[in-house]
Amino acid sequence: MSSHTESRFAAEVYGKRLERAAELARAARLDALLISPGPDLRYLIGSRAQSFERLTCLVVPASGETPSVVIPKLELASLEGSAAAELGLRLLEWTDGVDPYGVLKSALNVGARVAVDDAMPALHLLPIADVLAALPVAATPVLRQLRMLKDASEIEALRRAGAAIDRVHARVGEWLRPGRTEAEVAADISAAIVEEGHTEAAFVIVGSGPNGADPHHEVSDRRIEAGDVVVVDIGGPVEPGYYSDSTRTYVLGEPAPEIAERVAALERAQAAAVAAVRPGVTAEAVDAAARNPLTQAGFGDVFIHRTGHGIGLSVHEEPYIMTGNDIVLEAGMAFSIEPGIYFRGEWGARIEDIVVVTEDGCEPMNHRPHGLTVL
Repeated sequence: MSSHTESRFAAEVYGKRLERAAELARAARLDALLISPGPDLRYLIGSRAQSFERLTCLVVPASGETPSVVIPKLELASLEGSAAAELGLRLLEWTDGVDPYGVLKSALNVGARVAVDDAMPALHLLPIADVLAALPVAATPVLRQLRMLKDASEIEALRRAGAAIDRVHARVGEWLRPGRTEAEVAADISAAIVEEGHTEAAFVIVGSGPNGADPHHEVSDRRIEAGDVVVVDIGGPVEPGYYSDSTRTYVLGEPAPEIAERVAALERAQAAAVAAVRPGVTAEAVDAAARNPLTQAGFGDVFIHRTGHGIGLSVHEEPYIMTGNDIVLEAGMAFSIEPGIYFRGEWGARIEDIVVVTEDGCEPMNHRPHGLTVL
């Protein structure tokens, strides 16, 4: 049920994150953060503990006291490989027959105002609310500030993830050919994702012909045909858990001029959005940089989703690059730039890179050719 050989950053990285979490909690007038197993727990202490019916919860006091981990005794192994021991976290163990929520309450001051992470299941949230006699608030604003700004170790992990998925895209021509099904191609791609350095293939989209017009199509038994435009959107995590996510569009044989022209317009829009990324610019301004040229080219109504999403320990996290999001970009933010055009019943195309905001622009994590790749 638990991993004994978890990969993580140095303990000092997590110590700084916990200090920052407490600082932000104080600024939000909170007394403590309650963090359940999931990406936020992994971010704060490097633990890959899973959420079960028994309560496991990290308690981060805002006062600067030593954080605690409420954990069932039989799940102690889930902390092996994490930074908990090196950081000197207090372990509040409990066994079946003991009220874990009472144990949690003992780690908090009377009347404490606490916040819980997004992954906290109702199975635990409701008993916590009962024992505290108050419904906790969401820790989302605090955790968002923490996780949106990637540190140097995280950016290096994203570089490795980007390079690994680029190596897979470089090999797509080995498997993508007429007569094969999308599922067969996806199986080969999935194996290559692991071969090239990921711990798993988290997702593989092979959208051929009309299936490419569905942005979230996965795979099917459709046989790929000569002349098909094929969207390949793939990714997975590299240690210690940071994701790649990259999309390229392929065509089997020389494309019709109309297809080539439309994908060229998409390529220009994607490049314009990447060029717009820099500190001080809003997320919606980057979305507009991709959307406006496509609208001017007559394809605004077939670009039907946001331009991008944040990435890190989760494939989709903040910031979201979309209309209406006025968050101001800062150095260290990481997200996708992935405009697409979709012609229902015919074909679709998408181009996606992960970028990290730098002090004067951005650094792309992906470097494969962006235009229509002819196979």
